[in-house]
Amino acid sequence: MADGPVLVLGSTGYVGGRLVPLLLERGHKVRAAGRSVEKILARPWGAKVEVVQADMHDPASLKAAALGCSAAFYLVHSMTRPSRDFAAQERDAAYNMVEAVQDSGIERIIYLGGLGEDFDDHPLSKHLQSRAEVGRILRLGTARVTVLRAAQIIGSGSSSFELVRYLADRLPVMITPKWVRTRTQPIAIRNVLDYLAGCLENEATAGLTLDIGGPDIMSYAELFQLYSEVAGIPRRHLFPSPFVSPRLSSFWVSLITPVPMALSRALIEGLRNEVVCHDNAIRDLVPLQLFSCREAIRRALEKTEQQAVETCLFDVGSACMPEWASANDPDYAGGTRFEMGYAARLQGDPAKVWDVVSRIGGEQGWYYGDPLWRMRGLIDRLLAGPGMKPGRPKGHEELRVGDALDFWRVIASDEGQRLLLLAEMRLPGQALLEFKLDAQWENAVDLSMTAKFLPRGLTGILYWYAMYPFHGILFKNIIENISTLAGTHLYEPPKRVR
Repeated sequence: MADGPVLVLGSTGYVGGRLVPLLLERGHKVRAAGRSVEKILARPWGAKVEVVQADMHDPASLKAAALGCSAAFYLVHSMTRPSRDFAAQERDAAYNMVEAVQDSGIERIIYLGGLGEDFDDHPLSKHLQSRAEVGRILRLGTARVTVLRAAQIIGSGSSSFELVRYLADRLPVMITPKWVRTRTQPIAIRNVLDYLAGCLENEATAGLTLDIGGPDIMSYAELFQLYSEVAGIPRRHLFPSPFVSPRLSSFWVSLITPVPMALSRALIEGLRNEVVCHDNAIRDLVPLQLFSCREAIRRALEKTEQQAVETCLFDVGSACMPEWASANDPDYAGGTRFEMGYAARLQGDPAKVWDVVSRIGGEQGWYYGDPLWRMRGLIDRLLAGPGMKPGRPKGHEELRVGDALDFWRVIASDEGQRLLLLAEMRLPGQALLEFKLDAQWENAVDLSMTAKFLPRGLTGILYWYAMYPFHGILFKNIIENISTLAGTHLYEPPKRVR
């Protein structure tokens, strides 16, 4: 294999965010690609890799990212976007990848797909069909493709593990789809990572489709009971019913767990398909000590309890600045854009003000009107949005670019100066929320809080004006409470900024 770097697509996702440091540990040169360079640089390993901006739906940027690389890991997916046809999005991304590898130097692609067989009388779920289709499309290019097919990945922060954990922890009795009796072969995240890296280091795996799974085969019902046993909680009572549809199940799961409805529905629809390894050739090609499902759950729980979760399902999300928010064109050139903010001058230590601002959200709350924020979160969950469930990121105190914060995504976090959040809640438009600190002189700082909104149609315009009075009440009181918690003095009450 050539000496070029290894391209990792999906480098800030759940698997990619753990694979990159493992590749570095094994001595590989890594080129990490993503839509937001800042999000990659904010990772603990960001300064140790070559960083490039690339969008899977922008062929030119993808070609530039691939040029000069020797191999690529394809770890991207689109099923967390409820407003889009994720299968079409994945198809488009895969074809763009095929085009990008031409004359790029990439000799191999390693793709992580899903287990499951497609039968006429028992077809795969849409999610698993899409995963299989991506693998077939990638093979159309010049690179030799290794397809690894996995079932549920058990690890702290994974969507599969979090779904099981929250349901088992919160519901002693569950009425489930009849598919809960379907067999599955879970695999520990550590084994997935070792298989991915091992395939890169073993040329014999090139061009092969390989099933990867742990040593245990069990039904989903047995998986729930095993989790209960390892977690030390009473045995759960499951009652399969033919009348519980995937749509109803995903709606209920989205209310009980932090897993977004679009993702939970895809996972639940896949319950009807048996996902068991039919070929264990990978065990000879890349020998590993496989963790039992019990051990994988135990390790995941330990990481969760210690708040040492390296990556989680909420890491997936755009941290890019919307074009409309940075445009300097007049309003009539770019369409209707709304902005409203309040500001006040504070006397005191600016560092303490920033400390309070940077701790916002999650269990800390939003410093005023928390019942209103929670009500908005509940409405968002009912509309298949993320709601307030993500909370604050676990495992690190400071907010980083790309972090999920309740129903916001951090797109800028300049210490002591600015915190900029992009709304991920269901809205008739796009919204930003900005906290900005502007030092004036020693122990004096201007603190502003601004909402920016790009409405979508008449509904978006009506939504903005409906929320307008709430913004005024919330912003003034939040600034005052931040000042109080930081131990500063307000020169005068917060005023509207124009």
